Amino acid sequence: MLRQPIVAVMGHVDHGKTSLLDKVRGTAIAAREAGGITQAIGASIIPLETIKQVCGQLLERLKFQVTIPGLLFIDTPGHAAFVSLRKRGGNLADIAILVVDINEGLMPQTKESIEILKQYKTPFVIAVTKIDMIEGWRSQKGLVTQGIDAQSPDTVRRFETKLYNVVSQVFELGIQADRFDRVSDYTKQAAIVPVSSKTGEGIPELLMVLTGLAQRYLEQDLQTELGPAKGTILEVKEQKGLGTVLDVIVYDGRLSANDAIVVATPDGSVSAKVKALLQPVGVAEMREKKAKFAPVKSVIAATGVRIVAPGVEGAVAGMPLVGVAGSIDRIKQELKAEVSEVLLDTDDDGIIVKADSLGSLEALMVLLRDRGIRVRKSGIGPVTKKDISDAEAVKDAMHGVILGFNIPKPEFQTSAHVAVNDVIYRLIEDFEAWKVLQQKNIGLSKLDVLVRPCRIELLKGYVFRQNNPAIVGVEILAGVLKSNTPLMDAQGKHLTDVKGIQLEQENVDRAEKGKRVAVSLPNVTVGRQVHEGAILYSAIPEEHFREFKQYKEHLSDDEKNLLKEIAEIMRQRNPVWGI
Repeated sequence: MLRQPIVAVMGHVDHGKTSLLDKVRGTAIAAREAGGITQAIGASIIPLETIKQVCGQLLERLKFQVTIPGLLFIDTPGHAAFVSLRKRGGNLADIAILVVDINEGLMPQTKESIEILKQYKTPFVIAVTKIDMIEGWRSQKGLVTQGIDAQSPDTVRRFETKLYNVVSQVFELGIQADRFDRVSDYTKQAAIVPVSSKTGEGIPELLMVLTGLAQRYLEQDLQTELGPAKGTILEVKEQKGLGTVLDVIVYDGRLSANDAIVVATPDGSVSAKVKALLQPVGVAEMREKKAKFAPVKSVIAATGVRIVAPGVEGAVAGMPLVGVAGSIDRIKQELKAEVSEVLLDTDDDGIIVKADSLGSLEALMVLLRDRGIRVRKSGIGPVTKKDISDAEAVKDAMHGVILGFNIPKPEFQTSAHVAVNDVIYRLIEDFEAWKVLQQKNIGLSKLDVLVRPCRIELLKGYVFRQNNPAIVGVEILAGVLKSNTPLMDAQGKHLTDVKGIQLEQENVDRAEKGKRVAVSLPNVTVGRQVHEGAILYSAIPEEHFREFKQYKEHLSDDEKNLLKEIAEIMRQRNPVWGI
């Protein structure tokens, strides 16, 4: 038998995800005579009769026969919910709606959503919302394409400009897209449906495109048998009088009261017996505190349900749940292996990552690996003192890092770098920016132990002592002069080392280009080995010169040119010096 496709709603915050879902619900509720809307835990089921009612004239015009039993919308719109929900072999959602404000275009969370959809190879439709906010827009009844044609030429031009800005931005992320009525091949192009959550324009077309795509390309994936249930935990909560309850999306099979179930946990799995199955009464939003629940004897995929089953206290969001058929031990081993694929698939070295759920962790690790970022340890839940200790114990500072997605920032004091964010896109971007800064700091610290390139001039009339040691005034013509810098002449002959630097009668360790300072030069006499007006260079050891090549991005153009000049001097004596 065919089940409802599971539809996830994704997109950037404030782009109208919740409003769109509310409008879809409202449209369905308005069609009460067609079957209305069924509320289930974490999901809104729009049955076939309601789809027919909402999309009536479209179905008649296209002579389209709907065979799927309806659509099941995940009621927790947003990328975090989407990545939290997974099943064996991929993500829980069969298809997704990517919500984009037509007036703002793609934003960070939108881009992240596209990356996640691409990773899971999940087909999606783009709903460009807030078309009623376009300057000059006059809302029309009927199909949205007819409504667009009825606008003034200036409004149509503004609409098309904004629409193709979205098309262009999506294309930059490797996705071809066009307005749904202009798409020639739905396997190669994403359909864009203009909608208004305020007026309802485009809602019938959105439901129609979702239904058509699911029916045309997902029919094999929607086949389900009434065998043991398979599900994914959406939320774990404490309910007064019932203890720990699980809000679960059942994506395959049937689940009944008194069934035995096995639930995966971060440490293994637990088995329990279903004491009760609860679903909201009427059309109440299940997350409202006042929502009333009624017991049901059984549920069939795809749906959402609240499960009361004593003994599931170790469960966390995103974990798989299965009904028992056969050996409990075998099922436990299978679930353990499935969870281990995410938790144990780590590298010998790298950073530590934590997330709020199994699906979130998996998505984070996939995106990190795509960017070549190695993960040494991963886990579900908040950052622990053990995580902090592990990060602090790493010798490589670049790996003494903990990244957390959708979890609270720890209050522990630590030398490790700890970053948390509820947007994977930003979490990874911030980490990569931190890495660049760290690499720069590491490079600069490496440079500090090398003899830096410099060119100085011994100023005429500024000999304060001729020898033992000679103290003279110099100007730094290029580069950086540091204490203990060896100096050579223009022929590459080592003359002396700088033993002290004074700037305005203060001892300093270094002086940059343009500064005039007094320097102490042992083992030379002014007028013999060195002369007023002479140009001297830092005598860079050959091994230091080679190391500069590794850190050249931290050198100024002035220092790079000076290094070339010093190399030319040294190669007069040794043609392969520094090579």
